[in-house]
Amino acid sequence: MKTYLTHCRLITNNAVVDDAAVLIEDGYIVAINPEFTNNVESISLNGQYLLPGLVDLHCDAIEKEIEPRPNAFFPMDFAIAQIDRNNAAVGITTPFHAISFAYEEFGLRNNEKAAQIVRSLHNYQPQALVNNRVHCRYEITDPTGLPILLNLLQSDDIHLISFMDHTPGQGQFKNVQAYQDYLARAYNKSATEVEAIALKKIDQGADALERVKTLISKALSLGVQVASHDDDSPERISSMQALGIHLSEFPINLETAQAAKKAGLQTIFGAPNLLRGQSQSGSIKAIDAIKHHVGDILCADYSPASLLAAAFRIPELLGWSLPDAIALVTHNPAQAVNLSDRGEIAIGKRADLIVVQCPHGFPQVTTTWVGGRIVYQCHYSR
Repeated sequence: MKTYLTHCRLITNNAVVDDAAVLIEDGYIVAINPEFTNNVESISLNGQYLLPGLVDLHCDAIEKEIEPRPNAFFPMDFAIAQIDRNNAAVGITTPFHAISFAYEEFGLRNNEKAAQIVRSLHNYQPQALVNNRVHCRYEITDPTGLPILLNLLQSDDIHLISFMDHTPGQGQFKNVQAYQDYLARAYNKSATEVEAIALKKIDQGADALERVKTLISKALSLGVQVASHDDDSPERISSMQALGIHLSEFPINLETAQAAKKAGLQTIFGAPNLLRGQSQSGSIKAIDAIKHHVGDILCADYSPASLLAAAFRIPELLGWSLPDAIALVTHNPAQAVNLSDRGEIAIGKRADLIVVQCPHGFPQVTTTWVGGRIVYQCHYSR
């Protein structure tokens, strides 16, 4: 059966087309504004927006579904079912769940728990609502994570890798005190404990470069994209590019983001940063990066609901067209990881689609299709 979506405000790559129609068959878009249709299920969208399903390259909200409070763990399948449904409800049809591999860190951010999450996500996917994917975040000061990640790559369990370096004195933590304050605040550690942890992390960084080179080489040979994390200088960008990295997540200042663009890297910033108007760690504002044309992609970071809302704020804040803003959360991320079958409404693309209306000024998803199948639907009073 063909599905014929009519009377929508269609968002293409370069225009908003009023009173448009889209024809879906076998999970793909087969026509836009066709002249003739027959044997179709017709659905009027009553003037609502129709746009591509969102592609989110980095969100660690799955951690809070599994461990909503410290040391309070839900069953893994239950937690994955909740984040899967949440993503469908906020229009994210291709989420990359950011899962941290950091051997001696706390909560879920250790290798044993991380590998369990990866396996559980893959086991759950046959019954999932959305196209769940795995983004492995490797803390390069962890000497034990490399063989685990190499095995996961070989078994085709990883779709994106990023490299984190939370060694005090660079990146997100500009000095040892900043790192110690973070540990004390986030994990309720004593001053003695955080000092010992910080010193150990510094010591473990000695052989990090060789581990990074090995993992990048393996990933690229398998067609898996790699990203750096919290780049803090043009020099860091240059070294990351030399290693084969194509994406820079959360460059912390304008100079670094500009260097990334000049080097041909695509940059990723957080949607929560844009909605809140600031970074939680004092880095560059996402809206400033976009304003200066050095922000290519928005990700949900830790809040899936923020992605659509942030994209819809950009025209208001910067005067951009809505299609250009929506590309930051659809076309651009899809292209960055070579998912050429999605991220735009065009003939031959997957029918990953969302219907959006704006009650009380905020965009809300009313219907989500994944591969031409409705996976979420709700109604707002007008």
